[in-house]
Amino acid sequence: MRTNIYIDGFNLYYAIRKTPYKWLDLSALCSRLLPGHTIQKIYYFTAKVQALPHDLSAPVRQETYFRALKTLPNVEIRDEGHFSQWERSLPLAPLAYIYPDFLTRPPLLARILKAEEKGSDVNLASFLLRDCFKDKFDRAVVISNDSDLTTPIEITVQECGKPVMVINPSGKRFMSGDLIKVASEFRRTINFSACAACQFNPTLTDSVGAFTKPPTW
Repeated sequence: MRTNIYIDGFNLYYAIRKTPYKWLDLSALCSRLLPGHTIQKIYYFTAKVQALPHDLSAPVRQETYFRALKTLPNVEIRDEGHFSQWERSLPLAPLAYIYPDFLTRPPLLARILKAEEKGSDVNLASFLLRDCFKDKFDRAVVISNDSDLTTPIEITVQECGKPVMVINPSGKRFMSGDLIKVASEFRRTINFSACAACQFNPTLTDSVGAFTKPPTW
């Protein structure tokens, strides 16, 4: 069956960010997860990260990873997402209520800068539906645990009759019940042993020359 794969980049990244497996060969991983499938296209949806005072090299690491992914002929990076930042006040935990008259006083608040990635889920949904309507796959695989993708997956399965497998990248979080309801098939996790077995070589070569895995990875 012709299979297209749609990867929520940050959903996958946050599942593996505390592991040594971030130098991940997506083509090898998908082939390992889906033996017997004819994988046509792997879309990787993400946004370009910004340098922060405590991590100035984050954009460089990401660009190096993009460079690695571009050596894979069946992977297409879609990085049209963006980050939004805003300040907000949230209750401290667990200290917010640790004082004698906590029933009559409001909780202690902390002012934080919240950053949120926007657009990748919409782009993933758009490409999934576009390819579905154009009959570009027989089966789709969505690697994400984002319940915002429930409706486009439901349309693909119920109205277009094309099966969609949903794979949750993280075994440490529950899988969205909404996605379970609409998916043709689902897997609750990607085993970290699969990620360990699907790493790029530390040094790669492209049309520009040789480059290496980020040292902090």
